[in-house]
Amino acid sequence: MPAERGRQPGTVEERLVSVLGQRIWVHVRWGEGVPLVLCNGIGAALDELDPLVAQLNPATTVVRFDAPGSGRSAKSPVPYGFPYLAVTLMRLLRKLDVPVPVDILGLSWGGALAQQFVFQYPRRCRRLILVATATGAIMIPARPATLWKMLTPRRFRDRRYAAEIGGDLYGGRARTDPTVVAKRFDQQPVEASRGGYLHQLLAGSVWTSIFALPLIRQPTLILAGTDDPIIPIINARIMHRRLPHSTLHMHGGGHVDLITNAGKLAPVIEKFRQGEA
Repeated sequence: MPAERGRQPGTVEERLVSVLGQRIWVHVRWGEGVPLVLCNGIGAALDELDPLVAQLNPATTVVRFDAPGSGRSAKSPVPYGFPYLAVTLMRLLRKLDVPVPVDILGLSWGGALAQQFVFQYPRRCRRLILVATATGAIMIPARPATLWKMLTPRRFRDRRYAAEIGGDLYGGRARTDPTVVAKRFDQQPVEASRGGYLHQLLAGSVWTSIFALPLIRQPTLILAGTDDPIIPIINARIMHRRLPHSTLHMHGGGHVDLITNAGKLAPVIEKFRQGEA
């Protein structure tokens, strides 16, 4: 499938798109084949996914966006939920003329949005990729000390603090090199707003997919780190049991290895998208 409207493969498009009362910053690397839509973690800007995108097939159309109140997107005037965000994402893809169906990848908080998107638009999604994520409000939670660190976006603003808590919060490579996460946060063009972060927290606090997972018919790849303090590995096993067409790939890393160890995990994603996993 060629790039839409004469866009040449490799062309990059960045702009603000107004949709459903939101002003969403998007980044599209146009290419061919089934597009890959990336949904980021809480408070994170799309730029943090640069290491992953650099490791993916350069001929693939890759769509990234900043959630309301993060990165370059404007803060939402009111709180929102994942059903509303899924509608917003679908209309965003239509405005961009992104061909469907798409493959959708959700990292952490973005995994909830990816699941909700598939619930609402099953015919618009070919494959689902869930990374370091869980089933929302009904899940096996992290330790209280870990959850406490997640309550504010301070780590995005204070690089020294991010380095101090990096290992305990993210696990994996961040345990041996706590600065690796802080360095990635340096890529954020705009600090996450407190209001935007709060809206994202609220969206996750009232949402769960635990009962609806058996309804997902798409082939699903679950990527999970065995050293993930935020999402204990048992959550990946629970999702694997409830998703009828899922593949579970466990690795020895932590919560953000998709970014800090992209060279290892990107090939797993590519094999799955090609139907080899």
